Amino acid sequence: MTDLRKVRATEERAVSASGADPTALVVAYLTELLDLEQQDGFIGRAIEARPIGNPPTAIVASVRGEPFDPGRHPAGIEVKAITFHELAIDLALGRARVIVDI
Repeated sequence: MTDLRKVRATEERAVSASGADPTALVVAYLTELLDLEQQDGFIGRAIEARPIGNPPTAIVASVRGEPFDPGRHPAGIEVKAITFHELAIDLALGRARVIVDI
């Protein structure tokens, strides 16, 4: 959505999400991060996240970044929503593939 090399980690925001299963959790968590940008104008630079449960059904995170500044942050492609479409999670590797609506 912007060049992260130009984003400074000057502020911190707390983000949390929960879901019925890991798949729902990924969508809920990424939606919270997207809302942080869309509603608050805040761009994350660094994230420390802690999953809760086994398998995880909740997450708490600290997001460091700053408010979007059009003078310093070039606008990229806007993400409109996070989707369940072809979402794939590998809990053993700690990886997920997510397709977003743009």
